[in-house]
Amino acid sequence: MALMTYAEAARLAVQASMKENARVVVLGEDVGRGGIFQQYKGLQQEFGASRVIDTPISESTILGAGVGMALAGLKPVVEMRVVDFALCAMDEIVNQAAKARYMFGGQGRVPLVARLPIGLWSGSAAQHSQSLEAWFAHMPGLVVVAPSTPQDNYSLLRAAIDCGDPVIYMEHKELWGLQGEVLPQETLLGKARVVREGKDVTLVTWSKTVHAALEAKTTRSVEIIDLRTLWPWDRDAVLASARKTRRLLVVHESVQAAGFGAEIAATVAEELGIPVKRLGAPRIPVGYSTPLEDEARVRAEHISRALGAFAS
Repeated sequence: MALMTYAEAARLAVQASMKENARVVVLGEDVGRGGIFQQYKGLQQEFGASRVIDTPISESTILGAGVGMALAGLKPVVEMRVVDFALCAMDEIVNQAAKARYMFGGQGRVPLVARLPIGLWSGSAAQHSQSLEAWFAHMPGLVVVAPSTPQDNYSLLRAAIDCGDPVIYMEHKELWGLQGEVLPQETLLGKARVVREGKDVTLVTWSKTVHAALEAKTTRSVEIIDLRTLWPWDRDAVLASARKTRRLLVVHESVQAAGFGAEIAATVAEELGIPVKRLGAPRIPVGYSTPLEDEARVRAEHISRALGAFAS
């Protein structure tokens, strides 16, 4: 067991996968210099420029090349820097990577990992602070992952690289420096984690909002579930917890309107008929100034109020 940051854990995961499998390659802007969060630090020096490939500033080209590499038998890790930039490559993700296996009867598969960091990025304003995980969870053919801890950023990235389908891998832009203990183990995609047990309310969340949920103050006994994988999501774990507590709160940093929390809330309401609530960001662009930015943040005090709104 070692203490390391979220970024270091991701670097270690890619390094281990590249050592084990010569078909694993990395491509993206500035990966040779370690990436903007140093999540590829030293990998080009270790594996060479033919496996850690610096690319032009063209997201559609980068993702399109990754799709071609995957169809040709490689396992590319495609770096998009932040999810906001990946919007320039939506055709390659949605119409190519997500559909190839189905359109060609399984003869062509796209085992790539597209790293699309999500979330508010302090002082970065509306074009660099989006959480768009619901877009990709909506799209058949994609696996969607959102790790909240250094351990999960190691274990889930390893599992994502091993996956035979395209994985949208969504690290949080403000978690790169988060430290935690990491074991060299893998985690199955599609399995949630019970962060804290409770008996009064089930709180389902993912990514950085897991930490806000742990900070929330409440007199209730709250069971916190970190979904970790948004698609496939762990219905069994969520339903088992909600069946026990008889109340559900889903919390996410992304905009509440049409967010993925609605899918979880609707499923639990349909299956169990219990009270459900959602908490997400307002439907506004993220402001540049700190007061405006804070209006778009889902903070611990917001979660406390939402928990308090449940009838006793």
